Amino acid sequence: MVTEASGGYERPAHRLLTERGIAVAVVNPARVRHFAKAGGVLAETDRLDAAVIARYGAFARSAPTPVRDGPRAALAELFGYRRQLLDEITARGQQPGHLPTPSLIERAEAALERLRQEKAELDALLRQTIAGDPELRATAALLGGTPGVGPVLIATLLAELPELGTLDRRRIASLAGIAPVANDSGQMRGRRTIQGGRGAVRQALYMAVLSASRGRSRFAAAYRVLVARGKPAKLALAATMRKLLMTLDAIARDRTPWREEPLPAGA
Repeated sequence: MVTEASGGYERPAHRLLTERGIAVAVVNPARVRHFAKAGGVLAETDRLDAAVIARYGAFARSAPTPVRDGPRAALAELFGYRRQLLDEITARGQQPGHLPTPSLIERAEAALERLRQEKAELDALLRQTIAGDPELRATAALLGGTPGVGPVLIATLLAELPELGTLDRRRIASLAGIAPVANDSGQMRGRRTIQGGRGAVRQALYMAVLSASRGRSRFAAAYRVLVARGKPAKLALAATMRKLLMTLDAIARDRTPWREEPLPAGA
């Protein structure tokens, strides 16, 4: 069975059906909409949408989405709130520069400081939630030994990618939105891009790889080799993001921590 992600409104049905033994895949609504347009269905009604979602499910055969429960559900809620808070901090941070009145600038800066304080408190609550659950704490400890992997990426993966360690490399890369998308036509071979998937996971992986690329781990070495071969920096980063995710997926699956192997001379 398939249902669209709808800002959390799908979660009660997802949970109830899963508890009753019915496998449910929660899919990206944009993909369903593109599928509908490809089939010539432009109108949107409840009846039409239900039929399109059913046809998409039969076509795509998406893997069932795990139900977040207990601490993992709480972590996902906290992380979603944190994401909204970050958006508000970004918007507020741009506000003072557009205000001509000193009193309004002072108000805006005070509001921004309150939001930053709330973010700090929320980050502490995220850490407490992970530390308070044996499974989350053990997985976080395993992932945390990997170069470039910090608290934000760990919390993101635990909250936004519960499938980590349970799917093959192509599916997990697709869920994270870092699977290369071909752009070929005839004899033309276009540049591969990454898109779609879970934006929060992709962004967290990007920041982790950006940090790791400056160090001396195998991820940094892989990035530098790609750049030395003429690969544009962004494409090299995307490839390294996939390498990092595949590594973390294997760590979560096999429950084996990262082991740094000696780098080749000159790496």
